[in-house]
Amino acid sequence: MLATPGPLPGPGEDTAWGFEVKWDGIRCIVEVPGDGTLRLITRAGNDATRTYPELQGLGEQLTGRSAVLDGEVVVLDEAGRPDFGLLQRRMGVLNPRRAAELALRHPVHLMLFDVMHLDGASLLALGYRERRAALAGLGLAGANWSAPAHLEGHGQRAWEATLGSGFEGVLAKRLSSPYTPGLRSPDWRKTKHVVTLDAVIGGWTEGRGALTGLPGAVLTGQWEAAGLRYTGAVGSGLSEYERRDLARYLAVLARPTSPFTGPVDVRGAHFVEPRLVAEVTFTGWTATGLLRQPTWHRLRPDLTDLAP
Repeated sequence: MLATPGPLPGPGEDTAWGFEVKWDGIRCIVEVPGDGTLRLITRAGNDATRTYPELQGLGEQLTGRSAVLDGEVVVLDEAGRPDFGLLQRRMGVLNPRRAAELALRHPVHLMLFDVMHLDGASLLALGYRERRAALAGLGLAGANWSAPAHLEGHGQRAWEATLGSGFEGVLAKRLSSPYTPGLRSPDWRKTKHVVTLDAVIGGWTEGRGALTGLPGAVLTGQWEAAGLRYTGAVGSGLSEYERRDLARYLAVLARPTSPFTGPVDVRGAHFVEPRLVAEVTFTGWTATGLLRQPTWHRLRPDLTDLAP
């Protein structure tokens, strides 16, 4: 069952909804036959059982009970927040020895939030509230898996709590909704936190095809005590008109060397004097300090430094 992007239910409406953290990870269906084993299937239909060996204990915990569970595999950073960059290092690894090594360095955690079948009975027709009660009744807790509680009603409280804790967003689920496999349902709504940032432009890369000769992306940075720290390339959201305007500005500001204090691992980078400032939106930071899912919003002429 998939969620539909949309706003959170408003005050007065949210009493009919449950709210969960939107985890920044990999969706997995967990099949537990009751014999001490389990099988992990990704949303793409791939078998990821060997990729995450540290989750095998969940099958052992459910020995004697069969279940089909729904959840999200994440890797948590030191602050307990999901870090998709760290999770990417675990994806697709099928070699048992390599998977075991990575499990020690970057262990995953399985966040369980639904149960579709239990002890041979289908729970699909039950409401979300009833399924969550059945999930809680299993008492699933381990070093690498848990069933985090949901909040009924109080959508604004869930929004503020996830924003303050640095999570990706909120999932709202209608308490009476059945589980509809494979469907993107309006009974599940996902709302992401989007952060706005004023980013300094320190370079650009050329676009391809119709964008040849124009900026395909700008290279952004943030001023710190040591200088301008590189924070990533931003190309999404730029209109052709904005690209042509930027091309003129960047040509005037061209410089032969990088204005960034650290390395910029971008092929074909053109560097400029760090005078222009752009407003961008993004969903968080990667483990290496780069913007995650950045989108161009607008140029900030009021913050631009064109002094000689």
